[in-house]
Amino acid sequence: MKKYLILGLSAAIGLASCKNDKQETTKLKDGKWHAEFNAKDGSIPFSFEVEKGNSDSLAVVTLINGAERVPLEGITYRGDSVFIPIRAYDTELRGQIKGDTITGLFSRLFSENDKGVEFRAVYGDTPRFSTEGTSADSLDGKWDIQFITETETKNNVGIFSQKDGILTGSILTNSGDFRYLEGVSDKNGFRLSAFAGLSPYLIQGKFIDKDNFEGEFITARGSQKIKGTRNANARLADPYGLTQLKKGYNSIDLKLKDLKGNEVSLTDPKFKDKVVIISVLGSWCPNCLDEAEFLAPWYKENKDRGVEIVGLAFERKDDPEYVQKVLSNLVNKYGITYDVLFGGKIADSEKVLAALDGGLKSYPTTIFIDKKGVVRKIHTGFNGPATGLFYDEFKADFNKLVDELLAEK
Repeated sequence: MKKYLILGLSAAIGLASCKNDKQETTKLKDGKWHAEFNAKDGSIPFSFEVEKGNSDSLAVVTLINGAERVPLEGITYRGDSVFIPIRAYDTELRGQIKGDTITGLFSRLFSENDKGVEFRAVYGDTPRFSTEGTSADSLDGKWDIQFITETETKNNVGIFSQKDGILTGSILTNSGDFRYLEGVSDKNGFRLSAFAGLSPYLIQGKFIDKDNFEGEFITARGSQKIKGTRNANARLADPYGLTQLKKGYNSIDLKLKDLKGNEVSLTDPKFKDKVVIISVLGSWCPNCLDEAEFLAPWYKENKDRGVEIVGLAFERKDDPEYVQKVLSNLVNKYGITYDVLFGGKIADSEKVLAALDGGLKSYPTTIFIDKKGVVRKIHTGFNGPATGLFYDEFKADFNKLVDELLAEK
C-alpha cells in the first residue's frame, strides 16, 4: 500500500507542476519550518529556515542540526511545487506548497530505483521535539554505546551535552561520526535526530538507571537496538591500527587521472622528497566532506613546507559526466587546491588499493607517506567538528605526525 502512496505522491507533484505552469507561482515563506520524515519505524523530525534573497535563484534553505547550518541553494519553483537540490549528496527535497504546509518526497537522485521518503513541513518556529515533564537522569557526558543486530554488535562512543532539557552531541564509530545531533530529554526518555542532506536518522531511548539506557537507532529504512553505559573514559579502537598494508608491501602505487584528464602518479616530480597524504574519499560520504573541510585550508597553509595531499575518490557511478559534476561540486565547495583523482566506482577500491590488507575498511581513510615513499601510518575513519574534544585530539595528532615526517631527512 505504501508503495502506491509514494508513487501517487510523485505523480501528484508532477501533475501539479504541469497544471500550474501558467498560474501564479507559489513560494516558500521566509522563516523557520518544522518538518518530519515518514520513516518505516517512526517519524524523524528536522528543521530548516528559508531566506528568499533578492530573487528566487538566490533563495536559500538552511538545514539546522544543533550548531550546524547546511545552506542549500538553487531552489526552483514550478506552479505550486518547490524543488530544493542538495548538491553535496546528489539528493533533493521536492514537494507541493499549500499555504503553510509542504508535502513531498526526499529523493536520492543518484539511484534510479529510489522511491523516496515522504516528508511534511509546516511553517513556524516549532520545537524539533515536543516534551513532557523533565527527566530525572541526564545524558550529559561520554557513553559506551552498542549497536545491536541479529548477527553482530558494534561498539561505538557517544558524547553528549545536556542543558535545560536540550541535547546536542554525536556518536563516534570506527568509520566516522554521526555528525551533529539535536534533541531533548524529558520524563519519557531522550530523542535526538539529524538531517544534513543524505540520510535522516533518529536516536531515542529510556534510562534503566542513571548510568544505563536502552533504545533504538532509526533510519528511513529501518531500525536497530542500542544500549548505552556511561563511561567517562569511553574510546574507540586506535584508528591507526585498523588498516594495514599486506606483508611484503611498504608503499602505494597510484597512476590515475585528475578532473582535467591529466594522469597523475606518485612518482611524478612534484611528489619527490615530499611527505604525501592520501585522502581516500567519496563525494557521497558526510565524514569525507568533514575531512575535506579540514584538509583544504590546512594544505594552503602548509604546502610550502614540503607536503602534498592527494584526494582519491571512489564514486557511486563511473559515468564521466556524473563524476565531473559531483567531484567538481566537492572541489568548489571547499576550495580544494590539491590533486583530486578518480579511482572508479566504490567497488574498485579493492583493485586500486591492492596493497591494503583486507581492503579499504572505511571512508574516509587517510594514508601518510614519508619522503622516501614509504607508508608510515594509515588512519581509518574521521571524527569531525561535531565530536568536540575528539576532533581537537585528531587535529593535534595529525599535525604532530606530519611535523615528525617533515623533520626526517
